[in-house]
Amino acid sequence: MSREVSKTRFEGAAPILSVKDMSASVRYYVNVLGFRNADWGTEDFTSVSRDGAGIYLCRGAQGCPGTWAWIGVDDVAALYQEYRVSGAKTHGAPRNYPWALEMHVEDPDGQVLRFGSEPLADQPFESWAE
Repeated sequence: MSREVSKTRFEGAAPILSVKDMSASVRYYVNVLGFRNADWGTEDFTSVSRDGAGIYLCRGAQGCPGTWAWIGVDDVAALYQEYRVSGAKTHGAPRNYPWALEMHVEDPDGQVLRFGSEPLADQPFESWAE
């Protein structure tokens, strides 16, 4: 006898990144990357968000240094220009892959944020080399 099992709707996902210095990390995410810090944030745990993207920051506990996280955006080329002006630590200009036009940005703790938008259909795709 087979029973129907109802499936729970997922609301979203947000990585938890480990940070050493919460103040320095929040300054970087807010002042350089344009995120907003949660009003309830503490020196041990907070959430930074920009539009529909959110990331939790945890001082010294959860997460592992060197984590990579994907964030989808409308226009990664425009974001690259914004981050060049703001002083973000980018790993070069956006690169065109079959899954996205993508750029990598490093935070003060060595986490890599992979920002991506729709790939450029009229440009050749690069192979993954990182």
